[in-house]
Amino acid sequence: MPTRRGPAGSMPLPRRWPKQPRAAVLQVVALAHAALTQARGWCANSSLARVRLAAENERLRAEVALLVEELRIKDARLAAIPPQRRPHYAPVDRLAILALRAARGWSVAAVARRFLVTSQCISNLTRKASRLSLRLPEPVNRYPELVRELVRQLRATLPTMGRVLIAQMLARVGLHLAPTTVRRLARERPDRPRAVWRRW
Repeated sequence: MPTRRGPAGSMPLPRRWPKQPRAAVLQVVALAHAALTQARGWCANSSLARVRLAAENERLRAEVALLVEELRIKDARLAAIPPQRRPHYAPVDRLAILALRAARGWSVAAVARRFLVTSQCISNLTRKASRLSLRLPEPVNRYPELVRELVRQLRATLPTMGRVLIAQMLARVGLHLAPTTVRRLARERPDRPRAVWRRW
C-alpha cells in the first residue's frame, strides 16, 4: 500500500490515513471504555467470588490510572504558570497537605515537588503547624471538633483503615472513642471549617 511520510522521526503512514486522527483516537478510547464496562459488568455479576474480586481489582487499578492522568494534566497546567503568579493554597488545604505528608511519609522535597511549591514553603508550614487553630462559624466545644477532624483526616488519607483500627489509633494518643462513634463521625458531612494560620 502506498505510504506518505509523517512528521519528522515518525514511521510512514498509509496514504488513506484519516484526516482527523485525533477524533479517531477519541473514538477508539470511547469504544474501549464501553467494552471494558460491559466486561466488568459481567464479571461483577459472576457467581464466582474470585471473578468478582478480579473485576473489582481491575476497576480500581483503572480508576487509579485515570486519577494519575488527571493529576498530570492539572499539574502541567499549573507548572506552566510562573511561581510568583500561582494561586496560594487555602489555609485548610495547607493542613490537608501536612496530613497527607504524614500519611505518605514523604520528605519535604517530595511534598514540594508534588504540590508545585518550594521546599522552604513546606518547611514553614510544618514549623507553623503548632499554631493552627480552627475558626468555626459558630462557637462549639473545640475538643469534639478536633476529634471529628482527626477522624476525617484518617479516613481521607488512610481509607483502608476501618473504624476499629481508627478507634485503636486514637486510643493510643488518649482519645477513647467507640468504633460506632468513629463510623458516625466519618459519615458526617458538615460545612468544612475554616482553618486560620496565625502570623501567616
